[in-house]
Amino acid sequence: MIPIFDSKRQYSQIGSEVETAVCDVLRSGCYILGPNTKALEQELADFIGCKYTVGLNSGTDALHLALRALDIGKGDEVITVAFTFVATAEAIGIVGATPVFCEINSDTFDMDASSIEKLITPRTKAIIPVHLYGQPCDMDTIMSIAKKHNLHVIEDCAQAIGAKYKGKMVGTFGDFGCLSFYPTKNLGGMGDGGLIMTSNEQLKDRVIALRNHGGAVRYHHDEIGVNSRLDEIQAAILRIKLKHINEWNEQRRAHAYRYNELFASCSDVQTPVEAPDTYCVYHQYTIKVPNRDEVFDLLHERGIGAMLYYPIPLHLQKVHEYLHMSKGSLPVTEHNTDVVMSLPMFPELTDEEQQTIAKTVIECVELSKSKAAV
Repeated sequence: MIPIFDSKRQYSQIGSEVETAVCDVLRSGCYILGPNTKALEQELADFIGCKYTVGLNSGTDALHLALRALDIGKGDEVITVAFTFVATAEAIGIVGATPVFCEINSDTFDMDASSIEKLITPRTKAIIPVHLYGQPCDMDTIMSIAKKHNLHVIEDCAQAIGAKYKGKMVGTFGDFGCLSFYPTKNLGGMGDGGLIMTSNEQLKDRVIALRNHGGAVRYHHDEIGVNSRLDEIQAAILRIKLKHINEWNEQRRAHAYRYNELFASCSDVQTPVEAPDTYCVYHQYTIKVPNRDEVFDLLHERGIGAMLYYPIPLHLQKVHEYLHMSKGSLPVTEHNTDVVMSLPMFPELTDEEQQTIAKTVIECVELSKSKAAV
């Protein structure tokens, strides 16, 4: 079996250093908002190129608190995409606002910036572009539209740490950038974790208060907040991993280009498109194939851990029934959910494994076509 992701291989490289760091935290007696969290926040701010970061307990909370800090709530609308993990729209719902789903680009899977303006109403307060699979969105156009209509921008960078648009890190264009440290991410912890990035001091201070029960001073609470604090053990682990992130992202890119070579002779496999002037970090390597569901099943029978991200777009999920968006509302989005499939992608993937994966994918595509023809 070749898994979609293998955390054990990464641990075999850095395990001793991680164990030392974790034990140091355990011995310290300081487990919440301690020196490792503060150091990680500064190190990530330096790496990303923003003034401030705030460690939280999940990427979902990063999105949620970004919206709260911008005073977005009931009666407001936020434009985002339906081809993403539910947390993007879930955060909008948590604050009482309404998600407004726009189309995606068929090739890059990112927000189609040309479809944004027609969705703007007097109730629109923000745009949440999602740098899906580590591919940066068209931030020039998105920021231009936001400026024109006086809208906030919250970048969902959950899958895109280290990705760049025109040489600038994603997460630094809008009011906020939001990261997830879920274990499978390019920079993943060994548990849940998240982080907000911003260069606005007032917004940073608001998030700090919100993450700690709505108070900047202990036992003084100015508003309803949440308990969302990155713990010291995760921060210590992430500090070790951060030292490797550039190398790991480069390995992912090398694997993506190798996949591209291996699929070059098969016209039935459409490989990912890396947009001009972007640096994609390939959190996932996602292809399009005919007879996707059949190919997916055949791959699993042969031990290839492919995954379907995301088989049902958010506008057609039960949670968003109240939006009354029927099938056909977002044809590009819906078509992509029917044909995309992600292949194993992690830094430690070997060339031999990639050859096996590509060979098996091509064989399964051909087999599915022959079955369909009968």
